[in-house]
Formats: sequence, C-alpha cells, structure tokens
Amino acid sequence: MIGSRVRTRYAPSPTGFMHIGNLRTALYEYLIAKSNSGDFVLRIEDTDQGRFVDGAIDTIYNSLRMVGIDYDEGPDIGGNYGPYIQSERLEIYSKYAEQLVKEGKAYYCFCNKERLESLHKESSELFLGYDRHCRDLPKEEVIRLLSEGVPYVIRQKVPLEGSTTFEDSVFGKITVSNSEIEDQILIKTDGYPTYNFANVIDDHLMNITHVVRGSEYLSSTPKYNLLYESFGWEIPTYIHLPLIMGKNDDGTISKLSKRHGATSFEGLINEGYLAEAILNYIVLLGWCPEGNQEIFSLGELIKVFDIKGISKSPSIFDYDKLRWFNAEYIRNMSLENFTNMCIPYFKKATSKEFSWSKVASILQQRVTQLTQIPEMIKFLDILPDYSKELFINKKSKTNIENSKVVLKNVIDELENINVWDYDNLHNALINLATKLEMKNGTVMWPTRIAISGMQVTPGGAIEILEILGKGESIKRLKVGLEKLS
Repeated sequence: MIGSRVRTRYAPSPTGFMHIGNLRTALYEYLIAKSNSGDFVLRIEDTDQGRFVDGAIDTIYNSLRMVGIDYDEGPDIGGNYGPYIQSERLEIYSKYAEQLVKEGKAYYCFCNKERLESLHKESSELFLGYDRHCRDLPKEEVIRLLSEGVPYVIRQKVPLEGSTTFEDSVFGKITVSNSEIEDQILIKTDGYPTYNFANVIDDHLMNITHVVRGSEYLSSTPKYNLLYESFGWEIPTYIHLPLIMGKNDDGTISKLSKRHGATSFEGLINEGYLAEAILNYIVLLGWCPEGNQEIFSLGELIKVFDIKGISKSPSIFDYDKLRWFNAEYIRNMSLENFTNMCIPYFKKATSKEFSWSKVASILQQRVTQLTQIPEMIKFLDILPDYSKELFINKKSKTNIENSKVVLKNVIDELENINVWDYDNLHNALINLATKLEMKNGTVMWPTRIAISGMQVTPGGAIEILEILGKGESIKRLKVGLEKLS
C-alpha cells in the first residue's frame, strides 16, 4: 500500500493466557507502526465462541500495558473503525459474504456434519479437503433448501485452475497451486465468520497496511489473497515471523511448549521475570539489530527496528539468556524501585519487619529472578538448624577451635556498640581481626555462619548484622557459640 499511513493490528483470540509468541507478534506490529509514525490497533478476534475464556480479554489488556505497548485504537478506547470486537461485527461479515454469493464467487453449502466426517475418512492423499459437492447446485435446489431452513455455511469459490502468488517481506515470493486450496468456509452455520474471512474484511475496512503473523500461517495467505481479489481490494504487505522453538533434554528442538518451561507472559511474570526484560529478550527472537547492542528500551527499539532485520530461521527460547537479561534489568533499577518490587516476596519469607531497603541492597546484585528472594532471605525470619561443621572453612582458615574464640570476642565487641550501623559494625570487626592477629575472613566467616545458619547468604556478616539488629544478632551469636561448645 504505497503512500498509505502505516497501520498494523494485533488481533488475538481471547482463549486464555498470552503466549510469548503472540506477545512477540504484538511487539513487532507495534514497532513496525511506530517506527514509521503509524497507528497500532488492537482488535479482539472472538469468532470461535467455543474457545472463549472469561477474563482473557482483560489478560490481553493488562499484558500489553505491563510491557508498555500502547494501542491507538481498541475495544476499550474506541477509534474511527470500531467496533473492535468481531462478535459485534457479525452483520458486516454477513453482508460481504452474501455479496460474494450474488456475484458467483461464493456459494451455500448444505453438507451436514456426518457427510463431512465420512468424506474426511474416505479422502485420499490426492485431495484432503471438501469435495465441492454443493458448489454447482441448481439455483432451484438452493432456493428449496433455504426455504426449508436447512442449515448451511457459505464457502468461497476457489479457482480450479492456475495458481496464487504472494510476496512476503521475510520469505519472499511464494506460489501455491489453486488445486491445493480448499473452498474455505466464510460464514459458519451459527452465523459467525471464520478466522480467515473476518480477518480480510476487518483488515480492509480498518485500512490495515501490514499484516504480521507467525510463519505457520504462510499456507493460509493464498486464501486471503483470493478474497482480496474477489472484492477488488488492495492486498496488504505480509510479514511472516519465524517460529519460536524450545530445546529438548536430548538436545533436539521442537515447537516451544510447557515441557520446556513457562510459555506465557503471565507464567514468566509469575516466575519472577520483569516485563521489560521479557520484552527485550523476545524482540531478539527472530530479529537482529545492527551492531552488538542487546539491551534496548522500547523507545530505542522504535528508533532502530527495521523489517529487514527479521530472520527466516526459527529461534530457540533460551531461559538462561532470559535470566541474564532479567539480572541486567534488576541491577540497573533504582534501589527504591527494586525495593518496592521486592516487598511481596519479602512478605512471603517473613512477617517480621526489617529495613527493606537494606535487604534489597544486598539482593540487587545477586538476584536473577524475583522468585528466588523468599528462599534467599528466609534465615532472617528464623535461624535455621545447622551443623557446626559449617564453621570450618579452608579458604577463611577457620575451624571449630578458632571459631569459638572469634564468636566469644565478637559478642563482647558488639555488646559495647551503642549506634548499630554499618560503619560501627565494620570498624568493630576489622579492629577485632587486627587485635586477634587474624585475617578479616577468619573473623567474618564464623560471624556470618552464626547469625544466618547458612553457608551461602546474599550479604556478608556486616550487612546481615545491621539488618537483624543488635538484640537478634547477639542472640544468634550466642547460639552459635553454644553449638561450638
């Protein structure tokens, strides 16, 4: 559509959670529109009422908002081409289908379910679709069946000879023989349009210039084009995206599914990934920017996104790589924002109150998923039972005997501290190491073990002492000393 204002649409079906493949499609459509100063439209395709899931439309709204994808037109904000929910546009589809029937480009099909099922069972490898039984019914027979109220669908008359060719921006020119294309249903017996038919009508009426979707729909594109040609409408630009695959345990790859891990946006959020990190990662699943930059804000993506960077090859969803992105975003957050984001996870670990900003500060450089937090800080809630063998550490040169000496002296030093803060705690322990003629680690290791009961903690001895407070810290140190004695 040369010279037209770029308009793309995201048209999901409200059938449950938003798959990351669908989110990637929405993102690419958004970037194609915005990088060309165009419009991005949200349209709900609910023509398959049997698959409709309550609350799914709200999930679509919320998911797009969480990642910052704002649409210019949609069901909840309106626009010049509404309504934007297909079940509210049934009269429109019926009108255009009847127009094709009148022009001899579509026909009423009265074949019942039983006949179609038997046809499917008997079909050979030569033709696996509808046998066009009703395509050339006499006009009188059609009138009779309609007057008797026999249920029917409306099917498109696909040319029996020749071929259909279309140009895709990613996969190039593709030609399909018309003999391989079934006389597809346009309107079902319940009056609802099929997905393919409704898409064509809506995309034309809403002036959509670029149709973006997964490469699994390449085979459907000739059907779209034949409809556009039947109406005499201009064909939009097609952009088919590569599949997203998952890596199996045996090293092979297959289409991404739940056996590989979370596959929905909501599922990844529940696993502790940030919306911004998810968006940044999935944009690179099938698109390659110029240069080596990997971290992009949505604003930066709008500036650099180009259709030419979209690949034909399938992409593999790498959860380790997503964790890397997530960690980078966590580290680059302000401490205040990170703290606020962590509060729900803190509450899962303990009902006690601590200086949450201090807790967050020891976590920020170590966390890769927010869901790790409760396990990492559960020792703050209650001192876990632990073995005295944890006090033995070759690198810190600690053993049972010198750990006893350290803990006794640490307790004496800390009981004399009046202002319980990082600097005073740091000075007390460093000076104690000098006094005992020990390395700093020889003092810090048994102190941290005694106050945490864990071999690995998100912070060091001084940070944990400050967070626990004087009373709880000394209490735990005495428990450790008793354990060693």
